[in-house]
Amino acid sequence: MSSVLNFLSSITLSTALHLLGIILLALLVNRFLKILTKLIIKPATSQARAAQAREQQTRTLAGVLYSAISKVVWVVALITALDLFGINPIPALTLAGLASVAVGFGAQNLVRDLITGFYIVLEDQYAVGDTIQFGEATGRVEHLTLRRTVIRDARGALVTIANGDIRTVANLSRDWSQTFVDVALAPEIALDQPLAALEAASAELRADPAWSQAIVDGPRILGVQALA
Repeated sequence: MSSVLNFLSSITLSTALHLLGIILLALLVNRFLKILTKLIIKPATSQARAAQAREQQTRTLAGVLYSAISKVVWVVALITALDLFGINPIPALTLAGLASVAVGFGAQNLVRDLITGFYIVLEDQYAVGDTIQFGEATGRVEHLTLRRTVIRDARGALVTIANGDIRTVANLSRDWSQTFVDVALAPEIALDQPLAALEAASAELRADPAWSQAIVDGPRILGVQALA
């Protein structure tokens, strides 16, 4: 306790002001970085699906860049602050380098996650807002970083996936996708009336302005598929 008090008492007004300046400068740089990365975002100029997807992609890229560079800014600020208190940062950096080598084998999964996440963003495999399928997990991407992907599945659960575990992923939102809906009927019901009702519902859906831009083709009635 006394050593802490001695350390605090040794801090001069000039040192405190310099430390405050370092913190304020780091905050200002991060603020400027936030504004700069927002310039990457291309707001959708229409309700077209391609324009909406492009906005989501650029938002994801801006978020990843800000997160990565912001961490670098704070590391530089910390090193500068150590030097301000007379602590040579070189031995600390050397020790950190040796420690990183020592734990490198244990951090292989982390490095793999970061590299895979970088290529996911760079190659635009998917972005926040897309619906993806990975293994048995299917859901809407709610958060994407270099290390992990977070999706919300049909149950409403948040599923966290390490990017390094993603080998094959299906993007169900890109360009177009389709689904099949089976309608079960009792055997004694005549088919003419249900088929006519389904055709009418399909035509109504195609004519609905809220859905017409999102529908590429169909819906189509394929007819009887199986008898039970």
